[in-house]
Amino acid sequence: MGLLVGQHRIFLLALFTCMLGLAILQTSRAQNSPNDYVDAHNSARAQVGVGPLSWNDTVASYARQYANQRINDCRLVHSGGPYGENLAWSSGDLSGTDAKAYYNYSSNSCAAGKVCGHYTQVVWRNSVRLGCAKVRCNNNTGTFITCNYDPPGNLTRQRPY
Repeated sequence: MGLLVGQHRIFLLALFTCMLGLAILQTSRAQNSPNDYVDAHNSARAQVGVGPLSWNDTVASYARQYANQRINDCRLVHSGGPYGENLAWSSGDLSGTDAKAYYNYSSNSCAAGKVCGHYTQVVWRNSVRLGCAKVRCNNNTGTFITCNYDPPGNLTRQRPY
């Protein structure tokens, strides 16, 4: 099994921006239900022929515990836990809608100056369970979201699908 790639990188406003290339961060009518997260992820996965993720309460519980740990500072620091992970922060509320992915399958690389590790985790063929959590940061300083994936993706020298 390869090493996780980019596990300790910090990506501002990243959960759904380049991660899945799945989301444009919005400040109104945020999506918060498990189905909202699952549907957005599975839409990106279907576009590349990868099977769907399903919501998992154990993974979601892990995400919730970690989001609660970050509620005071909302720093984009990875948990270092057993799951794949995507983080996002915004000074407003966050929501997920379609955006462009910068991943190039042919070269198994990302467009110059872009970040693709979030996207490749979303479409990682072996990840099948998803859990996400969202918290409003203390002192009204923004919103923090984490999504976790089981099993984790982004293994060195492997393609996501």
